[in-house]
Amino acid sequence: MRIGVPREIKNHEYRVALTPAGAKALVACGQRVSVQAGAGVKVGFPDEQYRAAGAQIVAGPQDVYACDMVIKVKELQSSEFALTHAGQILFCYHHFAPDAVLLKAMLDARVTCVAYETVTDHTGALPLLVPMSQIAGRLAPQVGAWALQMANGGSGVLLGGVPGVAPAKVVIIGGGTVGGNAARIAIGMGGEVTLADRSAARLARLEEVFGARLKTAVSSEHTVAPLAHDADLVIGAVLLPGKLAPRLLRRDDLKQMRPGSVIVDVAIDQGGICETSRPTSHSDPIYAEQGVIHYCVPNMPSAVARTATLALAQATLPYALGLAGKGLRRAITENPGLRAGLQLHAGQVTHAGLAQDTGRNFVDPLQAMA
Repeated sequence: MRIGVPREIKNHEYRVALTPAGAKALVACGQRVSVQAGAGVKVGFPDEQYRAAGAQIVAGPQDVYACDMVIKVKELQSSEFALTHAGQILFCYHHFAPDAVLLKAMLDARVTCVAYETVTDHTGALPLLVPMSQIAGRLAPQVGAWALQMANGGSGVLLGGVPGVAPAKVVIIGGGTVGGNAARIAIGMGGEVTLADRSAARLARLEEVFGARLKTAVSSEHTVAPLAHDADLVIGAVLLPGKLAPRLLRRDDLKQMRPGSVIVDVAIDQGGICETSRPTSHSDPIYAEQGVIHYCVPNMPSAVARTATLALAQATLPYALGLAGKGLRRAITENPGLRAGLQLHAGQVTHAGLAQDTGRNFVDPLQAMA
């Protein structure tokens, strides 16, 4: 199989989907790997290392997208739509639910899209999403503390406070990987942290980890908004795999928050938890709505792209080896977790949650391939 690895073009996206070690593993299995020139330079992987691993360095994206399978990090940007071809496997983060234009383009192109964000393991966990969720969760209190600075429009509250002055009130909505990691860092920075989640069992586990340093609340329409009203920093950390994030904060809720408070909406990849959230970029990461500062960067982990590349590439490589070595049909048939990642095939939506949220017909993956 011919496998292509492009240079990412999303704003300040420096990650690369395959390391030289990963390229070497694929080549050793008989695959042909083409890497776009400069794809890994920013994170410390020069072209020479890919050549030494047996990969071919190609000049432009056209050569990469001529391959049978393209492995990348972020969803396609509009300038890349026309480079794809029918029957091609595109293995990356897709986040189709909030992006109707991208979804239609890939359906029309009849590309096979396997999404990192919905691949599962034998326990039902999300092994290709977890490492980036860990990073985004750990970054969220840091960028929230930065946004709280008055030069950025924030209220001027120091997250950890000082002796005699209370710390910032941090509310984390969602107790999964993002929420748990955000709690770890926010507590370490000295914030007064409250975490809300629908699962009492999950809250109990988090209390066992953090003890009295973490306050918890069962998430509901009656609890989330009042917590946000009193917060200096709100971190949106809710995930429904493949589906739109639930809208838990409305514009009217922001009117009751103190001016200069901050929302870091990590769920923005799937539409965000706040009615007023819209994607931003590392170049222009924040904006104000109703006097509340919003940080809504969809590719947060690229801020620490070296760490993020190493974490992501080691997680995705076994699945890439499976797809390349067995072919799509056999790999999907034998691996239910990989099958959960198949979102589009031959112009059909093959993920139930995505179909439900976008109003499209769902076709079972095995049926679609038949």
